Amino acid sequence: MGIKVETDRRALLGLAASLMAAPALARAAESPVETVDLWPGAAPGGQKVTVTESVILRTPGGDPNDTAFLNVTRPWLTMRRPAKPNGAAVLMIPGGGYVRVAVGKNGGPIDAWLASLGITAFVMDYRLPADGWAAGPDVALQDAQRAMRLIRARAPSLGVDPAKVAAIGFSAGGHVAARLATQFGRETYAPVDAADSLPTRPFAAGLFYPVITGTLPYAHGQSVKALLGATPTDAQRLAVSAEQHVPADAPPTFIAAAADDKVVPVENSVLMWQALRARGIPVEMHLQEVGGHGFGLRDRDGDLAPAMIALDAFFKRHGLYA
Repeated sequence: MGIKVETDRRALLGLAASLMAAPALARAAESPVETVDLWPGAAPGGQKVTVTESVILRTPGGDPNDTAFLNVTRPWLTMRRPAKPNGAAVLMIPGGGYVRVAVGKNGGPIDAWLASLGITAFVMDYRLPADGWAAGPDVALQDAQRAMRLIRARAPSLGVDPAKVAAIGFSAGGHVAARLATQFGRETYAPVDAADSLPTRPFAAGLFYPVITGTLPYAHGQSVKALLGATPTDAQRLAVSAEQHVPADAPPTFIAAAADDKVVPVENSVLMWQALRARGIPVEMHLQEVGGHGFGLRDRDGDLAPAMIALDAFFKRHGLYA
């Protein structure tokens, strides 16, 4: 009986929290989304790029905002402003296996949820490594570093503390976010304007079912092929393995994945957790028994997913916002 009472109490508390958050979330979802190009002109290193950018529906005949961008040549950021900014910003980096970017220009449920918490939410479209860019496997990292700098450059006009800009990534976007959080000390492109004098280190990072390693046996084959080609060397695999490059000042990092993920082996998350722990970096990991690849804001019952609740608590605990 005690277990049932406690379960009922938790359910009621969860329902109450959902009801209290619903109006803010609805307002955030209705707020306009702004879009800005990442680069003031042509993106760097495109002299040998001949692809033509295109956008498709992820599901033919489905939601017109559920899109994917292929052969990206003009990467961009969307921004969703909260009604009451709390001083924090989050850069979201979507996935797509490095062959496309699963993103829509009208925003989505996760950036709307972040805005409902008072966070200024940004979503990044980024260039892909197999399209001929001079930076090769670092091209998406270039875009992520540029995005962090642009956000910080605009921060004072948005009610954002430039220091408190976090990054979260999903799947291949988790790999971009993990590299951003571990290789902020490496300049990947020549400065193009004043924004490029600003730092790229995230205040904190969140990695959801991330691609992490390029090494066997746990590498995500599609991502590695897109990054490095069909026959990468061991040295190339190590170079793109985020767990191999964790610095002593990496940011606090949250990791979430499901043990039954059939797309990206969950060992990717475990390897990153181990590497961060070995360097003494604050890290929290949530491994679900079930959930597969690509779980989102809500669970199967329509409630806020446990991983999102835990991410909010993690960010608050580490001081991103109160």
